[in-house]
Amino acid sequence: MPDDITFRDFTAGEKARIAVLTARMAKRGLAGDRVDLRDLQRRIERIEDAARRRKQQQ
Repeated sequence: MPDDITFRDFTAGEKARIAVLTARMAKRGLAGDRVDLRDLQRRIERIEDAARRRKQQQ
């Protein structure tokens, strides 16, 4: 698929932000089963969308 993104499509800053957000999701996950992670997932999706848009412009 042409709109698939790979790890190299992210900038260094985006990679770092995704790593931090993933760590925060893991930390929240340790708190229990009933933890809401949707806000962090949406933030990661926005980063992915930005990378996808940038890739399509090339």
